Amino acid sequence: MTEINLTAAQKIISVALEKGRAMNLKPLSVVVLDSGGHVKAFAREDGASPGRFAIAHGKAYGTVMLGMAGTAQMARADQQAYFMTSVNGLFGGQVVPVPGGIAVLDEAGQIIGAVGVTGDTSDNDAAAGLAGIEAAGYKGEI
Repeated sequence: MTEINLTAAQKIISVALEKGRAMNLKPLSVVVLDSGGHVKAFAREDGASPGRFAIAHGKAYGTVMLGMAGTAQMARADQQAYFMTSVNGLFGGQVVPVPGGIAVLDEAGQIIGAVGVTGDTSDNDAAAGLAGIEAAGYKGEI
């Protein structure tokens, strides 16, 4: 299994932030997690609120821990709220089940990490994060 290295994580972040500026989004915060849910890199744009790290981390953390991207988590929460509530309790309230938690996939389609983006609408967050993932040479699943 391929791992996300620091250079790739920084590329993901820089391109995601560039994409956000090109889309005229509000200031973004972006975190990249490895396959174990550990932070590889994080950046918060000037003007982004300080609580954005926890939101970005929660979007990415749920993606790694559950093996499903934010869009799938949100659908699961809509269909089985009790499940997502239970999972969130198991993970100490660290899961934010909405778009903007993007799975990073290797060539075989295995999750090797996740990106969490926050600051604008969840769909816009996901678009910015996906641009960063693809620029670093990976596939992303929103």
